[in-house]
Amino acid sequence: MRWLLVFVPAVFAVHFLRPEAHTLAFLLSVLAIVPLAALLSRATEAVAARTGDAVGGLLNATLGNLTELIIALSALRAGQYTLVKASIAGAIVTNSTFMLGMSFLLGGLKHHLQEFNRHNARVQAGLLFLATVALLIPSAVGKADAVHALAFAQELSVALSVVLIAAYGLGLLFTLKTHREIFAGDDHHGEAAWPIGKALAVLAGVTVVVALVSEIFVESVQEAAHDLGMTPAFVGFIVVALVGAAAEMASAFSAARKNRLDMSVGIALGSSVQIALFVAPLLVLLSYVLGPSPMSLEFWPGAIVMMLIASLTATLVTGGGRSAWFVGVLVLAVYAIFAMTLYLLPPATS
Repeated sequence: MRWLLVFVPAVFAVHFLRPEAHTLAFLLSVLAIVPLAALLSRATEAVAARTGDAVGGLLNATLGNLTELIIALSALRAGQYTLVKASIAGAIVTNSTFMLGMSFLLGGLKHHLQEFNRHNARVQAGLLFLATVALLIPSAVGKADAVHALAFAQELSVALSVVLIAAYGLGLLFTLKTHREIFAGDDHHGEAAWPIGKALAVLAGVTVVVALVSEIFVESVQEAAHDLGMTPAFVGFIVVALVGAAAEMASAFSAARKNRLDMSVGIALGSSVQIALFVAPLLVLLSYVLGPSPMSLEFWPGAIVMMLIASLTATLVTGGGRSAWFVGVLVLAVYAIFAMTLYLLPPATS
């Protein structure tokens, strides 16, 4: 797919020379992210071959979420808090259902039965459920006193942000340090075709380019969505989340096809957990410095319900440590229900 790299300079050219061509910029940015995601996938696999699947999955999730973080920071500075929250909720739902389900499906079509570290999956799913509960509380309790609801939601969001970041840090300490022998996946030394220096350089460079292309994508997606007949809810939850996670998906799907499901599950759940426990609370804290006003963790009911269902689905399907292609179909069906609902929502509702 390297020939698709020609779309990278093309999207920048259109952005600067024809800034009014939003639909064209949208389509070119999607085509440009595909080969960049493939490069990021190969470089991450080269690093993971030397560090093991657990660290490799964490590395891929971190670099993949860097794109979402940069986009969210841009929206944060502009005061577009609805876009920030939509990207957070959409990324959590997409990673824990679509990415996980497609990994199970693609891996299961090639391998009759696949196994992965259920201990790691349980911890990640538990952290994701914790984050969902923390996001649910401000929305559920914030309406108790209408007079002080805004101040209460902001104060509670700051306190919850500190708790979530602390839980995420302790989770990393638990899985990568104090009990790493329980969570270690299969190591694949010798599989990497690239030297470690080249792989790290490609990881850094491609991540920056993906972030720049993604910003152009976000700038053009609203106008393009209107031209293509997509609702704002569908764009925020589905389109932006899918494009933003393209790099992580490429790595997760490739690992699943190679029967390295530990890495696929680690990327899918690890990315969701990182967004919910680190990126979201970090944005709340940064809003006091970068934003025009403080941002809270209060989401609208539909987003909360979808995130809760997604976390419960991930918990159910990863508890046994085994997977087959039909498990992937079931998880993808949950995601399809979300996508159809958001696509058919009337514009006023969404």
